[in-house]
Order: sequence, then C-alpha cells, then structure tokens
Amino acid sequence: MDQIKLVAGNSNRPLAEAIAAYIGQPLTACQVRRFADMEIFVEIQENVRGEDVFILQSTSAPTNDHLMELLIIIDALRRSSAKRITAVIPYFGYARQDRKSAARTPISAKLVANLITHAGADRVLTLDLHAGQIQGFFDIPVDNLYGAPVMVRDIKERMDVSNVMVVSPDVGGVVRARALANRINAPLAIVDKRRPRAGESEVMNIIGDVEGRHCILVDDIVDSGGTLCNAADALMKKGAKDVYAYITHGVLSGGAVARIAASKIKELVLTDTIQPTEAVRVAKNIRVISVGSLLGEAIKRTAGEESVSTLFD
Repeated sequence: MDQIKLVAGNSNRPLAEAIAAYIGQPLTACQVRRFADMEIFVEIQENVRGEDVFILQSTSAPTNDHLMELLIIIDALRRSSAKRITAVIPYFGYARQDRKSAARTPISAKLVANLITHAGADRVLTLDLHAGQIQGFFDIPVDNLYGAPVMVRDIKERMDVSNVMVVSPDVGGVVRARALANRINAPLAIVDKRRPRAGESEVMNIIGDVEGRHCILVDDIVDSGGTLCNAADALMKKGAKDVYAYITHGVLSGGAVARIAASKIKELVLTDTIQPTEAVRVAKNIRVISVGSLLGEAIKRTAGEESVSTLFD
C-alpha cells in the first residue's frame, strides 16, 4: 500500500475520507480551486512520480463542474509522471445517455468515456453503471463494481428475509433485481410501466404476487422519484405489507426528497456514492449506507494486482 496515492476532488469528500481510512493511507495534498470566473485550477502538492494514483471523484451535480475537475486532475497527474492513474468514479454521470434516444441526439456517455481516456486515465473503477455496455465505450480497463453486497448485508441485519419480495421497478432492471433476490433467496416481482415522456412514468401492472410481503424496490438511480413513488402506490394497492427501496445512486433532483417523504415508501436506503444533501440527511424515511469499505477493498486489490470480481462471489 506504500505506493498508493489517493487524490480527492470536491464532489464527495466524506466518501473519499472513508475510503482513505479503510485503506489506511491519507489523502494526497491537492488543491482544487476556482478563479474568479469559475475556471478550475488544480495543483498536486506532493510528489507522485512513479506512483499508483487513484482519483476519487463522482461526476454528480454540478455534473459538468465535477467532470471537469476529474479531467484536470487526471491531466495534472499525467504531467507529474504518475506511473498509473485510476479514475474511481462511484457515480458515473451521463450514463443514462448511453444510446441515441431519438434522431439527431448524442451518445454522451461515449463522449465522456473518450474525454476520460484522452485526458490520461489508465483505468476506471465505478459502481453500478446504469448500462453495463458503457464499459465498452472505454479503450482502457473498466471495473464495474456492484452495490448488492452492501445492500444485502443491510437487508439481512434489519429484515426478516423469509417474507421479502424483491421488486424491479421496470423491465430494464430485472437483471439487477434478480441478482439481489438470489443473494437473499427471495422471489422476484416486476413493475410493468410505460414512460409517456422524459421524467414521467405510469405503472400498468404488477407481475408477481406481492400480497402480505415486505417489498423491496431495487434500482441503480433515483432522480425525480416518480417511478419509485408510483411503484410503491401500485404495490400497496396489490396488498403489499410495506414497501422499501434500495437504490445505489441518490440523484434526487428537484422536489424528489419531498415527494419521497410524502409517499408510501416506508424507507428509502441510498449509498453514499453521491454526497447526501441536508434535505436527505433530515428526511425521516431516507437512510444512507456507505460503500467506502467496498471501494477501498477494490482499490487495494487493484493496486495489488488481485482479483476484484471475487468481491462479489
């Protein structure tokens, strides 16, 4: 571990400090500040020549600022002769733009992958990518970790898994929900929904018998919260005992926190890939669990040229 250097941007300092504490290495002195016109300036204040450097930076809101910070930190490290640069991106912004959704629209996830690669990153480590194929957008190695082990541990500590039903909020999330269901030996239900327009969803049907069950909605991202709230309403109407939600990335834009607080979701559990806002911290039915140890262990294994996939066996 002596050859590891951890450099943190401004997106999620508490998570970076948790990762550093797990590894047992202090964060490298690094100044990331802005000029009067908001232009970003980075200065690495320690020697990193020949070192294995890990940059800890989610590209969460303000997404463009944090992405630009990441790119400039990568460039600063490359010009400082770091041996290997790994971009640890707990939440990968722009991941929802992984294909052309209509005529004359971009594939922004591919553009961001190109920017990170050409800035000088040697590999990327991320968590619960919105679309697995984004790994193929990079021409460098990508380790896509899964938050499921952290969620499973929390579920087993707090719930009677013999009466749990794991629920995918849409057809696209079935693989993710099934993987978690298999870990706790629980059945799976699916919410059949349609999306009439961006940011809105309408539940059409529930596939599976949820009556009398503790239902756990599982997804990678919660943004407006509309999908989760609608799914919770539909599950309760079908006789669910109560509804929980375990989500990796809490984007929670606009009035999402208030919407969830007023919904039939008994508890929304988020990981700390995105730094929680004050509204999230004080919400009565939202709780945050840390993935610091998971990311820290993955960093240790990457530095030691050990298997990362065995973390999820």
